[in-house]
Amino acid sequence: MSDDIYAPDYVKGVFDRCSDRYIMFSWLCSFGFTERWRRQCVAMLPEPAGPAGYDLMAGTGEVWPHLLKRFPWIDQITAVDISSGMHRRAIDRLHQHRAHRIAFIEDDVFASNLPDASADFVVATFGLKTFNADQLTRLARLIARVLKPGGSFSLIEASDPKGWWLRPLYRFHLKTVLPLMERFLLRGAQDFAKIGTYSTNFGDSRAFAEMLRAAHLEVGFHRYFFGCATGVSGRKPS
Repeated sequence: MSDDIYAPDYVKGVFDRCSDRYIMFSWLCSFGFTERWRRQCVAMLPEPAGPAGYDLMAGTGEVWPHLLKRFPWIDQITAVDISSGMHRRAIDRLHQHRAHRIAFIEDDVFASNLPDASADFVVATFGLKTFNADQLTRLARLIARVLKPGGSFSLIEASDPKGWWLRPLYRFHLKTVLPLMERFLLRGAQDFAKIGTYSTNFGDSRAFAEMLRAAHLEVGFHRYFFGCATGVSGRKPS
């Protein structure tokens, strides 16, 4: 396995090993904010013009209930994720009763051969941090390519709340508290601390917003809870 933490095989290994405890860990370590942020991400998605789209870096599919509740006429979500463990968790534990509306592509998003102009919408929750700057530029171009004219998108990521007076406490939580929690509560699941590293390295979604604009998309930038999460949403011009 590569030592580059952004290499696809490295990312796959991290999330395969985390998958069984990922839902509990993300909820516990964010004090439940991840679920709120998924709901807010869907709230910022401009209404799709059609019923089919992609959930990129889909993980365990926790955004799907919010997406289908807001837009009940959506009849096809294609979930793309590199981690077989996360896909298995989504299928077996969370979403069997939605199976007729969910399709899965288990692959690196850049190798998944998504067709041009094939999506009415694109969403992604907490997957941006697993890409470096060059990969994020490629992702912005991919989103622009797969969206139909008039298609919409919304993405969110945990972020570094620069300027917030409680930022030192937040960073202490990421750097110190999370590794202790994984050591004593998660019985040696040593990969969860890596998720904090990805989040710290990511910064926030401002740079990604500019990448999307460079790909000729209409983009809005959003801050959630003092910048502890940030997101982008918008449309591909008709």
